[in-house]
Amino acid sequence: MIFEELELPGLFRLLPEPHADERGFFARTHCESEFAERGLVGRFAQSSVSFNHRRGTVRGMHFSKPPHAETKLVRCTAGAIHDAVIDLRPGSPTYRRSLSVTLSAANRHALYIPAGLAHGFQTLSDDTEILYMIDRPFVASAADGVRWDDPAFGLAWPEPVTIIAARDLAFPDWTGR
Repeated sequence: MIFEELELPGLFRLLPEPHADERGFFARTHCESEFAERGLVGRFAQSSVSFNHRRGTVRGMHFSKPPHAETKLVRCTAGAIHDAVIDLRPGSPTYRRSLSVTLSAANRHALYIPAGLAHGFQTLSDDTEILYMIDRPFVASAADGVRWDDPAFGLAWPEPVTIIAARDLAFPDWTGR
């Protein structure tokens, strides 16, 4: 695997290194010891799948509050997404900055998202599926979020929004906290 550090500290795009032959290819997508060598969380307590019927669906921007803040490894297994994160770690040199990447079944990239970053995505195709590996069990009382269109973060979504949950629409702007 290739670990490509992105502009937000601790955020990595992971690129598989396929070993191909006449059958197709084989590539490692996770290795606990390779994560540990870089000081990253490499053990995950649960996996979840998000399936989305329609292109333009937005989910996010979600995070869990300390002490239940989650580290995630996110991979698109069908379709494609515009994946977005926001640094909400007070004291971080990139506090309140956002970053987006494309994850797709075709590029097979993954995004390692450290605790303290809000996460969300927009589907770029119908019938899109995302696999989440999460380092700790979900605690509903710690779940929180910020608005997907909060101007404080400058996120630019590439598609018109076709579907968004009422829960995501109800999150306050960051300045309203």
